[in-house]
Amino acid sequence: MKNVRPKKKLGQHFLTDLNIAKKIADLLDYSAHQNVLEIGPGTGVLTQYLVPKTAALHLIEVDEESIHFLQKKYNSEELNLIQGDFLKLDLKTIFGAKTFSVIGNFPYNISSQIVFKVLENKIQIPFFAGMFQKEVAERICEPPGSKKYGILSVLSQLYYKTEYLFTVPPIVFNPPPKVDSAVIKLTRKENISLDCDETLLNKVVKLSFQQRRKTLRNSLKSLNLPYNLREDSIFGLRPEKLSGDDFIQLTKRIGYGNISN
Repeated sequence: MKNVRPKKKLGQHFLTDLNIAKKIADLLDYSAHQNVLEIGPGTGVLTQYLVPKTAALHLIEVDEESIHFLQKKYNSEELNLIQGDFLKLDLKTIFGAKTFSVIGNFPYNISSQIVFKVLENKIQIPFFAGMFQKEVAERICEPPGSKKYGILSVLSQLYYKTEYLFTVPPIVFNPPPKVDSAVIKLTRKENISLDCDETLLNKVVKLSFQQRRKTLRNSLKSLNLPYNLREDSIFGLRPEKLSGDDFIQLTKRIGYGNISN
């Protein structure tokens, strides 16, 4: 079979280490997660370890050359191959209301957007794992109090247990990226119904970190909150000092009733 050329514009770095690919595939509990979606399979290095273990494997790949390669390598009964952009995909057209797990060696140029889409569909996605650029992996798993802690950290950890598993060097990819990579896994928490307005929570978290060097009093200024509320001591903190639970409490105190248009 003709080899697939990695494409820089798609952020492709094909994993070549079979041992690492197997470790990623083994993160899935196949008895608990029957439906699996692999994002960006490329040449199928990870796919080969997923195929024998699940009867409901779906692959989404934007690269036409990779699609043709996978079609020749596997027959249609082994996997459901979708050509398209995961970020534009309506997941309900594939899975309906069923739950499914997401796994992959994620393209680095869209990895953060992939996480946000998983969070938007968290009700259907109990498990999410794979390879990220190390910097992004650290942000997802970082606890409060550091410069790495941010929007991805807060929102991911509110709904999932995040685990940084191991670091991966550039030499196991073709072409080698200029940075280290890391494998992480996210397991959805049992109770993900938060005691606040989740739309407002997302807005508060994102506004807070858009100007992360400023205190919440300044970064949330666009909400036009009442003076007496803004004088509360929590508004004198910077966002990296707040845990997910702190942001929930902050959101409840703000409430839409206190926002002036």
